[in-house]
Amino acid sequence: MNMTRFSVPFGKTKIEGEIDSSLLSGVYESGVSSYHPAAGETELLKAAFDCPIASPPLEELAAKARTALIIASDHTRPVPSKVIFPELLRRIRNANPGIELKILIATGCHRGTARDELVAKFGREIVDNEKILIHDCRDESALADLGHLPSGGEFKINRAAVETDLLLSEGFIEPHFFAGFSGGRKSILPGIAGERTVMGNHCAEFISSPYARAGVLENNPLHRDMLYAAETAGLKFIINVVINAEKQVIHVVAGDPVKAHLAGCEFLKDLCRVKVPEPDIVITSNGGYPLDQNIYQAVKGMSAAETVCRPGGVIIMSSACSDGHGGESFYRQISEAVSPAELLRRIEAVPQDKTLPDQWEAQILARILSRFRVIMVSDPEQKKIIRDMRMEYAASLTEAIARAFEISGKEARLAVIPDGVAVIAEKINSLERL
Repeated sequence: MNMTRFSVPFGKTKIEGEIDSSLLSGVYESGVSSYHPAAGETELLKAAFDCPIASPPLEELAAKARTALIIASDHTRPVPSKVIFPELLRRIRNANPGIELKILIATGCHRGTARDELVAKFGREIVDNEKILIHDCRDESALADLGHLPSGGEFKINRAAVETDLLLSEGFIEPHFFAGFSGGRKSILPGIAGERTVMGNHCAEFISSPYARAGVLENNPLHRDMLYAAETAGLKFIINVVINAEKQVIHVVAGDPVKAHLAGCEFLKDLCRVKVPEPDIVITSNGGYPLDQNIYQAVKGMSAAETVCRPGGVIIMSSACSDGHGGESFYRQISEAVSPAELLRRIEAVPQDKTLPDQWEAQILARILSRFRVIMVSDPEQKKIIRDMRMEYAASLTEAIARAFEISGKEARLAVIPDGVAVIAEKINSLERL
């Protein structure tokens, strides 16, 4: 028997599996993994700053400002801030040495970023010497009311962003399972928005939209609200990167929040599209740490498998989940439901202004669980949580693969998408069975 070995990310390492080659549809990876940039990270960054897209240079913007606020991603995002921030801060202060500068961590509805996580993200020098604010979406006293979003939802964001002269943001661009792509406008909504604003934008109606999918911006109702939020907040300049599996920068865009972001999305779109013949079993991951810290985040990788797997098939998800479920409301919605299908029906009937915390993640996971069997390869400590949340637990890929073939039959076809959050997966006609 000819066997094919493969590996998928898991935490800060990788785990290996093997499969009879005759049963393997293929290993489908983003072209980002084989893309070779023309220059190193620092050179790419400097070139983007030197030639901003549809925007005056950062130095010109900074020179006219008394205060500046830089929105930075939180601990759940692999944005290489250690690469971005030294150059970003240097250019701002060279242009305006007396500028009052703050950094705001865009936690969205996540927990606050801890000091050790800030040090890992920025380096000790920046953490010790810069004024860093941690966004709290539930602190009404720290929010400014900017009216309503086009969808009708209330629009509140962190007051510090409204009160600054110059609003900037860093970020990274990758396919996003319901916003189309990450980066750009997402630093405002959900990044620094109030809880009710996030929930209104992530309502059941929007999540159910066929346009709320990876790689789709046109007609995407969440994207439409996010664009409005960024414009109304006064976001003036972004620096966004594309990174590979090793979290190295391979492309940089800087400048106008809309046009620079779109340029980055266009660069990425063709690189990360994969066409997969419909398999019975799909193995995938969240690309390892930091995106596989909990089950909440792991839903993103599962959504790529959902797109291509045969209805009734098996999804094997590799995710360390060192932080457990990632959200108490998310956990309870799934674990206490009569069934995934019943929960999905119930969530889809919830009006926008009644959206619950983590409802969108529960909605997508319920959608997946109502159509597929899910086996989670995870840390042993998470076994009970995984089972409570209607998934099967496996201690290894070998165990998960064996179980998947028990479910799907010995002639089942298997596809491997090593990093589900790095691809825009598209299903093509099923393979002919021999």
